[in-house]
Amino acid sequence: MSADDELPWTDVSRFPDFLEHLESEGGATVQGIIDRIDADIDMDGMAYHDRGIRAPGYDATFVPEPEGAHIVPAFSVEVHTIGPRSVWAVFDATRSWDFYLLQADDIAAIAWVSDEEFNAEEAGLFMSKHDALAAGRFSFGTFVYAGEEWQEQRELIEGTDAPAFLRRDDGSTLVPTSQSDFYDVVNSTPEDFRTNGGGAPSHLGLLELEVTID
Repeated sequence: MSADDELPWTDVSRFPDFLEHLESEGGATVQGIIDRIDADIDMDGMAYHDRGIRAPGYDATFVPEPEGAHIVPAFSVEVHTIGPRSVWAVFDATRSWDFYLLQADDIAAIAWVSDEEFNAEEAGLFMSKHDALAAGRFSFGTFVYAGEEWQEQRELIEGTDAPAFLRRDDGSTLVPTSQSDFYDVVNSTPEDFRTNGGGAPSHLGLLELEVTID
């Protein structure tokens, strides 16, 4: 799991039966989720977070993957990207996932964590997923932005030819200049990301990850 600099999260609430709802509805967007729960959260855009990778977009859509599309039942999230970028991830739906809404004074996020990830990485430090998330410990999420904060995110990604930027553990931002520069920094390739989530450990449940720019 990775920590974010926007700490602490003062309000952590779990979405009940998120994947079951996704199956019944056929999909859900970040904006739609916020509207559905009638949360007092302004959203002009968001940024997909994947172990420190940040990909800003106007929204993101969660969908159940078609039956038989992968070796296990799966769900995916696709970013409504800025410019000619393609950012999506596919996750193993057979894992024990919980989805949460996180809020602090001026920021919100939707994060998802499996029992397998928590047990492998955080159970020795925290009593529960709730406690780990409150401390900013999660690998996957969508950060919600509005106003000047969203404008900063948008300008950051529009100012580079990279598919995404990176947040270091100390909270600083690294903005690669191109796709090749991005993959040099993460020591991987688009093909490795697409086929094995960039070498993600199996307990994360990440099957595929696409982070590219045309």
